Amino acid sequence: QVQLVESGGGSVQSGGSLRLSCAASGDAIVSYVMGWFRQIPGKEREGVAAIDSDGGTTYSDSVSGRFAVSRDNAKNTLYLQMNSLKPEDTAMYSCAADPVYYHGGSLSTHEYTYWGRGTRVTVSS
Repeated sequence: QVQLVESGGGSVQSGGSLRLSCAASGDAIVSYVMGWFRQIPGKEREGVAAIDSDGGTTYSDSVSGRFAVSRDNAKNTLYLQMNSLKPEDTAMYSCAADPVYYHGGSLSTHEYTYWGRGTRVTVSS
């Protein structure tokens, strides 16, 4: 079992930056595919960034060029650097993990077994 705990959310003005962290425990995530997802009330969860065990990455069109996903396997932690934030980035952000390899990671919720509870990001105009 893997437990995931997100941190780093908060309120920021449009154009600002935040870095989210996802600390894993219960198992080493070095071989896991990891992803970041976000959800607005009343809407489906959306995949925004993912990273595989080799460091290959995938981004949604809505965040490509602004967000960067990375991992520090020594710290068992996943990160999401978010730059040039927009009001439409406001959401609850969650991280996810799965032991099955998927090249570049996956932005589909169906590919992940373990989920964190999320951290809220609010971007004001």
